[in-house]
Amino acid sequence: MYGHHFASERMRSSLIAANPTDLEVYLFHEGRLYQSYELFGAHVIRDGGAVGTRFCVWAPHAREVRLVGSFNDWNGANSPLTKVNDEGVWTIVVPENLEGHLYKYEIITPDGRVLLKADPYAFYSELRPHTASIVYDLKGYEWNDSSWQRKKRRKRIYDQPMVIYELHFGSWKKKPDGRFYTYREMADELIPYVLERGFTHIELLPLVEHPLDRSWGYQGTGYYSVTSRYGTPHDFMYFVDRCHQAGLGVIIDWVPGHFCKDAHGLYMFDGAPTYEYANEKDRENYVWGTANFDLGKPEVRSFLISNALFWLEYYHVDGFRVDAVANMLYWPNNDRLYENPYAVEFLRQLNEAVFAYDPNVLMIAEDSTDWPRVTARRTMAALGLTTSGTWAG
Repeated sequence: MYGHHFASERMRSSLIAANPTDLEVYLFHEGRLYQSYELFGAHVIRDGGAVGTRFCVWAPHAREVRLVGSFNDWNGANSPLTKVNDEGVWTIVVPENLEGHLYKYEIITPDGRVLLKADPYAFYSELRPHTASIVYDLKGYEWNDSSWQRKKRRKRIYDQPMVIYELHFGSWKKKPDGRFYTYREMADELIPYVLERGFTHIELLPLVEHPLDRSWGYQGTGYYSVTSRYGTPHDFMYFVDRCHQAGLGVIIDWVPGHFCKDAHGLYMFDGAPTYEYANEKDRENYVWGTANFDLGKPEVRSFLISNALFWLEYYHVDGFRVDAVANMLYWPNNDRLYENPYAVEFLRQLNEAVFAYDPNVLMIAEDSTDWPRVTARRTMAALGLTTSGTWAG
């Protein structure tokens, strides 16, 4: 268990300085903090000789938030987070390097219930059926895909022919004893197979953390956690790196419309609708048994748009197949409204942010509707996705 003291006043001051800035918090609540993963979640921070771990979470309805984990025997009594503002940003700095430790947030609701929640911004998570988040430092992987990146910048990717191979990582091939291949092992198995058949890109079904294998990742709980079924975040970086070295692009299925309702995840995160719509008809996705993201909420837009940029920055993916666009564009259970204006605005904002980051990112809409201008040029009347496609693996 860590102690509640600092080795020196200088160490204390330097670690406290790592707390959220007013500008970061303001942009988050405006829906325009596109690197919100640098603020929220668990981060090992260093300043000279000072080392600590900062935790930050958004829980607007919580009465109290405590940090629990393997470092304090899962007892949050002496680990309360400080509320930064009335809109519900909470933070704590632990004066130790907690990399590798398990943790959750213990959230006290206004009516006194105690919820144990995984970190929405966790970079790594326990293997199911366990559900804790893991402190993980994403830095340190040495990429070797500079030739691929130069090639992408040199050529207009949308003018090039593409043949895309879609697969689910866990079921494409298993070992004789039924175990999964790891990200590193799959690089040796999959890349030669795909190249021999003339494909230019691999498209991976969702790799965010998810509790149920049968969902194939489409019912996620950890949007910033590449699933631990096949290894660590650095292992997945290695897989993408190997693909790029072999001349293969990597596209991931990305699900910004709905999420899993398991108790440890985003659903009713602080005892009330937080990431989801408040109205039950808008919130509940009865067909899939999931909850719909509240795309009109600025903090949710910061969360999701940042997530897309996160996969581009840290994992070097080349594009996204945006899942279930139709479910986003149209209210599924609302008799009064048809088109969802929040989703329309979100998709425009998403594409503006993504293409500002890198104009060569592939943005593929999985759309089964006749909504006009899904892939039209980015204007106020268009969504700005670059192509549309629904295909079988």
